[in-house]
This record gives sequence, structure tokens and C-alpha cells, in this order.
Amino acid sequence: MPPHSPAPDLAAAIAACAAPTAWVDGDGRLLGANAAFTTRFGAPADLRGLGIAPETTPAALATQGPVPLDDGELHVAAVGAHGWWVQWLPPPVDRGAEQRQLQMFADTVAHDLRAPLRSIDSFAKLLEERAAAKLDATERMHLSRIRAAATRMSGLLASLGELSRASSAAISPTVLDISVLAEWIAAELQDADASRHVEVDVQPGLRALGDERLVRQLLHALLDNAWKFTRDSEAARIVVRGHEDGARSIVEIRDNGRGFDMQYAHKLFQPFQRLHGVAEGAGHGLGLAIAQRIARRHGGDVHAVSDAGGSTFTLVLPAPAEGDA
Repeated sequence: MPPHSPAPDLAAAIAACAAPTAWVDGDGRLLGANAAFTTRFGAPADLRGLGIAPETTPAALATQGPVPLDDGELHVAAVGAHGWWVQWLPPPVDRGAEQRQLQMFADTVAHDLRAPLRSIDSFAKLLEERAAAKLDATERMHLSRIRAAATRMSGLLASLGELSRASSAAISPTVLDISVLAEWIAAELQDADASRHVEVDVQPGLRALGDERLVRQLLHALLDNAWKFTRDSEAARIVVRGHEDGARSIVEIRDNGRGFDMQYAHKLFQPFQRLHGVAEGAGHGLGLAIAQRIARRHGGDVHAVSDAGGSTFTLVLPAPAEGDA
């Protein structure tokens, strides 16, 4: 083996790196480099070729952290007794800024698409009203489907925006009365679906620590899911119960509805995954994904079980500290 050459396994590791990577000895002389390193820096004999002062050793570089270069950072680390690993990486990404850009993009797309969808629905409605006498049953059905599709697409765009905001919105935790929030949401669901009667039994005094707007959105997704899938129940019933377990607040939402096949439970909280068809009450497949994302951002979670009697969704959130109002 030539002097100062890295061991074969180390040479293979260097070659496998996607980032510009080299191997140097204790004096800063390059022992080997991958193609990405050569493309980025040429073929320097030692660290001086990277703009590092000649008296600076790899050991000194390793103790001071990443070395800033004009367009990135140089990372240096020791690996056993074989030498020093030198790798160039681009500047750290501002994930906050990246998330904000994604949020702006999602909001812009949603806004720009809603306008033509409203136009499609409005003109289809106008045609339906003015030409009703000239249309046969099949033609009226086609118009109805156009309007339903536009409405469904508009709802999907709104939910995509909610999913994005659930992932990035700032959280301002406060002590929440979960019982009051659940009762408000149940009343709203009843007002929006006045032709149905669903018995909603909420245990009083349930509390949790969380962002009111986000937790309300979370509870709405879980209760709306229960509301939809009790549609075929003779005596639809939703029960909200809970307790505190140390630092955790546990809330169970039980319904006597259709339920789901437990072998597909792992898909329940994945975006766009639906375990029932649209005709059975399924939505766009984002509500439960939003609920779980909000819960996890609070350090909690949501999971579900189902049996012949219905489904139970268990929500875990932080519990208020002792003495919190």
C-alpha cells in the first residue's frame, strides 16, 4: 500500500459519500478524496488548498467546529487512528424560512384554485336553474355532479391549507376546558346537520394544556369523524370521557357507528387514506391526519381501535400542572 494511503475500507467509504469528502493525515496532507471533492476543490495537496492557514492542524479544526467557507462549511472529525475525515457541506438550511415559503406556496395555490372552482360551481348552478326545463334527468345529473366535484375540490384545498398550518403554526399553550370545547363542536355539528339527532354525552371537567385554536381543530376532526360514521346507526351516540394520568391528559371519544377493519388501522392517520368510500361518509382523508399532527406537535398522540360496537379514538395531550387555572 502506498505511503499515507487510506485503508481500503476507508477509501470505499470516501468514494460512497455524496458530499465532497477527503481523508487527511495529522499534518493536513490529503491521503484520498472522492470525485465530488475533486470536482469542488480540484486536487489540493493539503488543507492549504482549501483556504486553511498552513499552521492549522486537523486536530485544531476539529475542536473549533465547522469551518465557514465562502459557500459552505468544512467539517473535520477524527476516525480512529487512521487520520481525519474532512467533508464540505452547504450552509445550514433555515427550516423555519423553508416552512414559511411552503406555507405561502400552499396558500397561494389554494387561493388561486378556489376562484375557478367557484366559477365552475356558479355557472353550473346558473345553467341548472335557467335551462332546467330543457334538460332531461341525465343532463341534470351531470350538472349536479359537476357542482359536487367543484365543492369537494374546494373542501380539499381548504383542508390541505389546514394540514400545512397544523404543521407550522406557532403554539401558545394554555389550560383548556376540553369538555366545553367538545360541547360547542357537537352543537355546531348538530346545527349543520339538523335532520339528524345524535346523542352526545360529554364528561364535565376534562382539561388539557394546549393551543386553543389548534386543539379545537383537532377535536372538531375527531367529533366530525364520529358524527359521519354514526349516520347509519338507529340511535347514534357519541361519548366523550377522560382522565389525567400524571403529566398526561387522556380523552376518549367513543361512537356506536360503522367502525373500521383493524388490519388497516395503520392507514387511518395517513393523508388521503380512506378506509370507507365517499358514499359511506368518508371525506378527503385529511381530517384525522390533521388531528394526529396537532396532537404530536403538543407532545401527545391520537390512536384508534374499533370493534362491532363502534370506534374509540384516544387523544393524549399534556395535562395542566398542579395549581394551573
